[in-house]
Amino acid sequence: MVNLKEDERLDYLLAENLRIIQSPSVFAFSLDAVLLAKFVHVPIQKGKLLDLCSGNGVIPLFLSTRTKGKITGVEIQERLMDMAQRSIAYNGLETRLDMIHGDIKDMPSRLGYGQYDVVTCNPPYFLTPSKEEINPNEHLAIARHEILCTLEDAVRVSSQLVRQGGKVAFVHRPGRFIDLIALMRHYRLEPKRIQFVYPKKDKEANILLVEAVKDGRPDLKLVPPLVVYNDQNEYTPEISEILYGKQ
Repeated sequence: MVNLKEDERLDYLLAENLRIIQSPSVFAFSLDAVLLAKFVHVPIQKGKLLDLCSGNGVIPLFLSTRTKGKITGVEIQERLMDMAQRSIAYNGLETRLDMIHGDIKDMPSRLGYGQYDVVTCNPPYFLTPSKEEINPNEHLAIARHEILCTLEDAVRVSSQLVRQGGKVAFVHRPGRFIDLIALMRHYRLEPKRIQFVYPKKDKEANILLVEAVKDGRPDLKLVPPLVVYNDQNEYTPEISEILYGKQ
């Protein structure tokens, strides 16, 4: 049993046979998070993984199916962290997954420098607009805009937390591609793999995935692109397999 609050619902993570608590008025994960969890290289048997800006814990839940390592999520919004904790408990993953309530900028001093093999982050995408433009829903505004966490904060903290030779992976918008790469190199994260995701084959990319190595040597690979929808507005086979597993 799970205790659902207000407008929460219990959704399936279909390919993984897991369930997750979501709320349309507070937070519901997007395809971006799913793709990041599938994109990043993770140790299969053991290791320490950290997910920053975790929201309702979707990335730790997805990662739990790919690694037997210990996974920690960090989320500044207490309501979202509570949702994530209840989802972890519902799926019986408390021995491998845990959540921390706090500001990611405080995590190096709280968790230690260079302690993690893999760090993932799905940060707020958008610069903070004027008060007139920002979403009146505080939960959604914090998740989408750089109100409590900038892109530089996320990159700097990721570099501080990952061990030398460890991996850091981000999902973002292509419009911030140069910013992300420049910040990664500034903070000793060498980009190694990049993948662009396109809504359709004739549209511009709208999702960017980047994996870097702490103090790695320059050797960048462009992973083949992903296309989300075909001409019939159905998921392509690649996306369908990611979401629903092999049919």
